[in-house]
Amino acid sequence: MSGSVVLGLDIGGTSTRALAVTLDGDRLGTGRAGGGNPTSHGPAHAADQLLIALRQALTDIDPTRVRAGVIGLAGAGRLRADPAARAAVDHAWTAAGLRCPYAVHSDALIAYASGTANPDGTILIAGTGAVAAQVRDLRLDRVADGHGWLLGDAGSGFWLGRQAVRRLLTALDTGTDPGDLGRRLLTELTGSAEVACGPAGALAPHPRATVDTLIQTVTRRPPVELARLAPLVLDTAADPTAAALIAEAAALLIATLGRIRPPDDVQALVLGGGLLTGDNPLAASVYAQARRRWPHAPIVPAGDGAAAAAWLAARDLPEATDPTTLHARLVPPTP
Repeated sequence: MSGSVVLGLDIGGTSTRALAVTLDGDRLGTGRAGGGNPTSHGPAHAADQLLIALRQALTDIDPTRVRAGVIGLAGAGRLRADPAARAAVDHAWTAAGLRCPYAVHSDALIAYASGTANPDGTILIAGTGAVAAQVRDLRLDRVADGHGWLLGDAGSGFWLGRQAVRRLLTALDTGTDPGDLGRRLLTELTGSAEVACGPAGALAPHPRATVDTLIQTVTRRPPVELARLAPLVLDTAADPTAAALIAEAAALLIATLGRIRPPDDVQALVLGGGLLTGDNPLAASVYAQARRRWPHAPIVPAGDGAAAAAWLAARDLPEATDPTTLHARLVPPTP
């Protein structure tokens, strides 16, 4: 087999991961840096993080051995359309000593390819946001949701966090027990699970004071930070409010998927994103509902995004084997 090397990069809002691998599947180097999405962090910072990850991955490799590369990130179209961002990425690429071409693909396509070598199928992602996409010939075709926290992302981590706080505010307004989830949210957001007492040292609870504190705490932070509350919802699944939110989130995600995936579809379905690849009740519910709705389709979790990007880079090289065999070599199976 060829000694050619390919590079795969999986770039997110919080981390940048790089992998240098041969077509035999020998992992020669890995790199990791901070968030490198130009849309989130600006072109200069993104290029700096990309260069850090590239140099780490290429520490023991002659960059001229690298034949191709693929960069996967959210907003790939915006990167391709932004001359300043593309110039910054080009500069980082050449500064790392690379002279080969690279391609840019959506993080949704990378997540899909991390789960299967099938060129046709569907990906459902739920993390901070939520999106579903139909894949045809390893290209994104139809897309549903992914509209962002203000207009969509139904069933996402942000959705769970926002809905949990809204249910807590309703409980405080009506003077009902906030439950285990509500108390944990209060502790996380205000530092105490107790409802504030009234003015002048009154002993009776004064929910409106706690409501005001809660609102001020949340609104002073970037809205997307509500997604950080999603694990609290998943961890308190025995709480009736949390259980209802998890069930609703799962139904919303399946509904999003149903907009673009026919009911008789037998092609691969990949479940990706932190909420659907972990061991949690939302992932279990989405999987169970998807299995009932598409009983004859393979349903698999997304895996190593950097490895999937490397596979996409390798599959078009003349010396590459058939895509399925190559996928088995380059992309480790997800447990």
